[in-house]
Amino acid sequence: MKWARAVVFVVFFGSVAYAGVGGGDITIKNEGGNVVFSHENHVEGAGLKCQDCHAKWYTNTKQHKAVTMKAMEQGQSCGTCHNGKTAFSVKDNCESCHTK
Repeated sequence: MKWARAVVFVVFFGSVAYAGVGGGDITIKNEGGNVVFSHENHVEGAGLKCQDCHAKWYTNTKQHKAVTMKAMEQGQSCGTCHNGKTAFSVKDNCESCHTK
């Protein structure tokens, strides 16, 4: 019986903790090809913390405004980090983010 409680604890609280890390994938519809933003790649893969992006550049999908590629190339939105120094540049790397 104790093992059953342990399993329930791990499944319930483990999944809640995991849900807090990453935030899932977000599909951004775009004429140049949709972009799938992966929280997992950025949080676990790149070692970023939620507050590294949220409250600085992004708050939520309702408050976030569309940003042009030109603006990103000038360091706004994704271009803040995807500048060719911190992470791959938004210039000339279309297929890294956009899918047809």
